[in-house]
Amino acid sequence: MTGYPKQKWKKERIRHRRSILPSVEKGSCFLCALLHEDERQKRVLHTHHVFGGPNRKASEQYGLTVQLCPEHHTQGKEAAHRNQEIAALLHRLGQEAFEKRFPNLDFLEIFGRNYK
Repeated sequence: MTGYPKQKWKKERIRHRRSILPSVEKGSCFLCALLHEDERQKRVLHTHHVFGGPNRKASEQYGLTVQLCPEHHTQGKEAAHRNQEIAALLHRLGQEAFEKRFPNLDFLEIFGRNYK
């Protein structure tokens, strides 16, 4: 039996924009610098999407990502995925950065919620 060869499916690559949030020293955790004024280099950093879930792709598209150490990303008491106050702070900063960088776009229309 002869069949057609399977076509290889290729994932469409999205070009990720650099973060538009206020920058810290390269290799530093955004929250360590913001909350504790600690801009020391970290061995491990994770990319955190400020607006996750259904808004994850929009976060990537508009540069709404930050580099976080594991303690501030998922593991510690100030982790963005565990602490609602920290998540709200990142949402607020993300919305402010978006509105400053893209004044002609409607944040509410794209992300569906006002975080201020």
